[in-house]
Amino acid sequence: ADSRPLLYVEHRNLNPENELKRYFGARAVLGDQRPRQRQRQYVRSTWLTAPKNTWPRYSKTGIAMRLLDTRRGVQHFTFEHHREYQQVQFKFLDAVESMDPNNIVLLLQMNPYHVDSLLQLSDVCRMQEDQEMARDLIERALYSLECAFHPVFSLTSGTCRLDYRRPENRAFFLALFKHLMFLEKRGCPRTALEFCKLILSLDPENDPLCVLLLIDFLSLRAREYTFLTRLFQEWESHRNLSQLPNFAFSVPLAYFFLSQQEERPELERSQARERAARLIQLALVMFPSVLMPLLDHCSVQPDARVTSHPFFGLNAQISQSPALNQLTSLYVGRTHALWKDPAVMAWLEPQTHEVLRMVEAQDPLVQEAEHKRKIRYQSAPRNIYRHVILSEMKEATAALPLEVTSQPVMGFDPLPPLDSIVSYTRPERTSHPSNESTLSLFFRSLLPNFNLQGDIRHDGDDEAGAGQDLNQGVNRLMAAMRDMLANIQFQEPPRDDNPEGDGDWD
Repeated sequence: ADSRPLLYVEHRNLNPENELKRYFGARAVLGDQRPRQRQRQYVRSTWLTAPKNTWPRYSKTGIAMRLLDTRRGVQHFTFEHHREYQQVQFKFLDAVESMDPNNIVLLLQMNPYHVDSLLQLSDVCRMQEDQEMARDLIERALYSLECAFHPVFSLTSGTCRLDYRRPENRAFFLALFKHLMFLEKRGCPRTALEFCKLILSLDPENDPLCVLLLIDFLSLRAREYTFLTRLFQEWESHRNLSQLPNFAFSVPLAYFFLSQQEERPELERSQARERAARLIQLALVMFPSVLMPLLDHCSVQPDARVTSHPFFGLNAQISQSPALNQLTSLYVGRTHALWKDPAVMAWLEPQTHEVLRMVEAQDPLVQEAEHKRKIRYQSAPRNIYRHVILSEMKEATAALPLEVTSQPVMGFDPLPPLDSIVSYTRPERTSHPSNESTLSLFFRSLLPNFNLQGDIRHDGDDEAGAGQDLNQGVNRLMAAMRDMLANIQFQEPPRDDNPEGDGDWD
C-alpha cells in the first residue's frame, strides 16, 4: 500500500456495504436479500453508487464529458451540457427563483436525472428531516454524472482533474461532498474518507471545497492513522499543513494512537510517542485558543494552573483574527468527540504543562508563533467559506463574516468562484415568472434590491454598516418566509366552466 500514490482510491472502498459488512457481518447488512435478478437489463454498473429499482428509468440526459488536454501525465476533463440540457437548466433557474420547491419537483418529474435539481431538492428534504430521501437524491445525481464519464476518466488513478471554475463541473464536486457527509453520519467513515480522497484528487492544488479541513477527521474516525501521518509528511513542505489548526492537532493525535497499538514493534511505538509529544506542544504554542473550547466540549475541567494562565485564557480567543476563529471553531466542533478518550486526556495534560513552562521561560518559539498568528490568517479564502457553509457546523457558521452571510447561498452552487469560466449564458428574461404567487411577490417587494423586471440594483462599496445589518436581517427574515411559503398551498377556486354538468355526480 505504501508504494501507491497518496490519493489512490480503491473501488471496493467506495461501497459503504463493504464497510458495514466488516462491522456487522454480511447477514446483518444484506439480510434475506436474494441476488439481484436480471429483469432490468438497462441498469449499468457503476462505482460511486448502486442504482435502485425505485429510481426512474435512466436515459441520456444531455451531459457529456470531454478530455481537454494532458499535461505532465495529468489529464484535464470537463463536463459539458448539450443544448437540450441547457434548456432544462434555464427552467431549473426559473424554478429556484420562484422560491417554490414544488416547481423543482415538477421539473424532476419531467427530467428525473437533472443534477442541479436533485442537489437542490435534496437540501429541501434534509431541512424537512427526510434524510432518506435527501440521501437518495444525491445518489441519483452521482449516478447521472457517472453515466456521463469519458471512457478514459479514472476515479482511482489520482491523475484526472476537473476545474471547479467551470459551472458544469461543480455539481460533481458538490454531489461527492454531500454524499460523503451522509456516509459519515451513517457510520461509514472509511468509505467517506475514500470519497474525500477522490474530491481532493480532482483538484489537489486549489482544493475548491477545502476538504483538507475534513480529511484528518475522517482519517482519525476510520483509524487510518498511517494515511494521515503520510499525508502530513509528504505535503507539509509545499502546503504548510501545520499552519492549519486541524492538522496541527490531528497529526499528533494520530501518532499517539499509533503509539498505543501493541502489535507494533516497541521502537516504532516509542518514535510515535516522541513525535506525538513534540507536535502537540507545537500545536498548543501555535494555536492556544483551541485548548479551552476543546476541554469545554469534552466536559473536562483543567487544573488551576492552566485555568488561571493568560496564555490559554479568554484573551487567546478574543485576540485572534476572525479567519483563524473560523478554523479553530470548525475543528473543535467537528472533532471534540475524538479527544474524550481518558487516555488522550491523560497524555494531553503533561504536554500542556510543558507548553506553559516554555511560555514562562520566554521560549523564542512562543514569540515566533504569536508573530505568525498576527501576520497570517488576515482573511479566509473563498474555498474555506464554501467548506464552512457545506459542513453546517454551527460553531463555524456563527463566525462567518457579514459579506458571506448577507448574500443568498444556493445549495446547487454555494459561493461560486469569482473567476468562473462560463461556456453558455442564460437568455435575458423580459418579464417576471408568472407562476410566482401574489403573496410571494409581495414579500419579495419588501427587499431593498427588489425590481419587478428581476434586475438587481448593486449599491456602491461605501454603503454604511447599518444598511448592511438591515440587509442581512431582511435576508434572514426572507429565508424564514420562503420556508413558510414553500409549505403554503393555495387552493384554486372552483371553476364553473361547465354549467350543465356532466352527470357524474354520485
